[in-house]
Amino acid sequence: MKSVAQLLKAKGYAVQSIAPSATVLDCLKLFADKGIGAALVMDGEKMVGIFSERDYARKVALHGKTSKDVKVQEVMTTDVLWVGPERTNAECMALMTEKRIRHLPVMEDGKVIGVISIGDLVKDIIAEQEFVIAHLESYIMGER
Repeated sequence: MKSVAQLLKAKGYAVQSIAPSATVLDCLKLFADKGIGAALVMDGEKMVGIFSERDYARKVALHGKTSKDVKVQEVMTTDVLWVGPERTNAECMALMTEKRIRHLPVMEDGKVIGVISIGDLVKDIIAEQEFVIAHLESYIMGER
């Protein structure tokens, strides 16, 4: 099983973020432009929260608030779970499933170095299983 560090090396370290003072509408535009479902809320180098499509649905839309008037800091999730780069993909999958989250920041020495999504983990697990299956088929057919 790969580590988060290996997954980030293959996927890339890009982190999409937004300032706490930005409007929810600005964040939704970021989601649309980047094809993402969540962004870290950063105050300079410090992660102060995360804002996701789920946050929008539950804290803005359902409460009849206006995206252009609400600041991200008013509706972001502040209790952000994160992992270190040494964690395995299986550990992250278990954590994300248990906590029902879809995005997991990766931190090292107090700094954000990347973000992994449940989709990243599923994609990696499928690729690993396909690799094992191909090798087993090769072994069974006698092609070492």
